[in-house]
Amino acid sequence: MNTMKNSSDENTSIPKYLQQHDISQDCKELLLTLPLEKGWITTTLHQYQGFWFSPMRLHGTLSCQKFFQAFDTDILLVTSPKSGTTWLKALTYALINRNKYPNTHSNHPLLTTTPHDLVPYCDKDFVSDIQTLSHPRLFSSHLSYELLPKSVKDSTCKVVYLCRDPKDVFASLWHFSNKIRAKSSGTLLLEDAFESFCKGVSPFGPFWEHVLGYWKKSLESSEKVMFLKYEEIKMKPEFYLKEIAKFLECPFSKEEESKGMVDDILNLCSFEKLSNLEVNKTGKTSYEIENKSFFRLGQVGDWKNLLTTKMIERINTITEMKFVKHGLSF
Repeated sequence: MNTMKNSSDENTSIPKYLQQHDISQDCKELLLTLPLEKGWITTTLHQYQGFWFSPMRLHGTLSCQKFFQAFDTDILLVTSPKSGTTWLKALTYALINRNKYPNTHSNHPLLTTTPHDLVPYCDKDFVSDIQTLSHPRLFSSHLSYELLPKSVKDSTCKVVYLCRDPKDVFASLWHFSNKIRAKSSGTLLLEDAFESFCKGVSPFGPFWEHVLGYWKKSLESSEKVMFLKYEEIKMKPEFYLKEIAKFLECPFSKEEESKGMVDDILNLCSFEKLSNLEVNKTGKTSYEIENKSFFRLGQVGDWKNLLTTKMIERINTITEMKFVKHGLSF
């Protein structure tokens, strides 16, 4: 692993790969001191306090840690990238706004606005936008539990964490990275990406440490952190939507259930519905990624179409070694 060090010369020039980013001088100087690896989407990833960030996402993380003030009524949705983020955002947005937008067939924001713009990232330097959200404020993050702002940890705000089988996470992340990488960067080779993922070098990774941080916290403080698995929600969506509602202290009433509100939300937020909406087939998010990039298959087990037997064995071995002793499995 390469490590870049600060020069004693106060006029040290900033490398070209950092000059192109609109980030603070302090962040650029910090980046020069951090372990450096080749990026999946951006040119580089930098290791900060055990986890890997692109320059822009580290800048956003530092801003979030410094300025973000959580309210007790806030709701934070957290995922490791490509673990069902878009689905979780849509489900939770529809859930907590069901009184404001009871009709899921017309005039619902999810029909005309991508989930990523309705539920902003607190670690993407959109802190000022988040402050203007109506209460309860709903926002999202890819940060590890260790790197969340102190105000989030100290408040009684709710954290919903969604994880996914690492084999599917890897497969989805590899496809996604090649969709949004600059053409000048060429294709991210599967074998190179797999090696990096297994070493823990992936956006916001290591994957296993990211998951474990929230798993342990959910065991310690079940009223604070809800730990969910993508595969389980896919199997029993109605049950888990109700469980999320209970956790967020806005359970469905018998009247709502009898009127089909649970099914309406699940249908609105289904992969088939969201992926076929015009807003999610065209246009870009507020951070300039094409909306259609977030919708590929939304299935469980797509890794079978991508990974070799040796790859499967390796990732399963790592997963068992990391998780089993903590009572977690996939």
